[in-house]
Amino acid sequence: MYAEQALLDAGFEVIGPAATAEQAIELASAERPDVVIMDIRLAGERDGVEAATEIFHTTGIRCVFVSAYSTPEIRDRANSIEPLAWVLKPYTSQALVQAVRDALTSFEP
Repeated sequence: MYAEQALLDAGFEVIGPAATAEQAIELASAERPDVVIMDIRLAGERDGVEAATEIFHTTGIRCVFVSAYSTPEIRDRANSIEPLAWVLKPYTSQALVQAVRDALTSFEP
């Protein structure tokens, strides 16, 4: 909720949180956001890297990872989908907002 409120306060539209990989994939597929903010740890058996990978391969939507987990193994798994940024917890709302702004700017010609 902290991340959602920070993004709303900065003027971004937020389509909603998802607790599991399946929910995230379904939400991204249905709503087609410009970018996905993805935590590595999700409820359920699949993690955020798996969810972000499926979202990227099925929709082309890239992500900003927000997590306390950024081991070399996790980053190696995520590199194939070219994440737009990594924001490490604990983070400030300003750091998250700036990462999303930078991610969206990377789409501009």
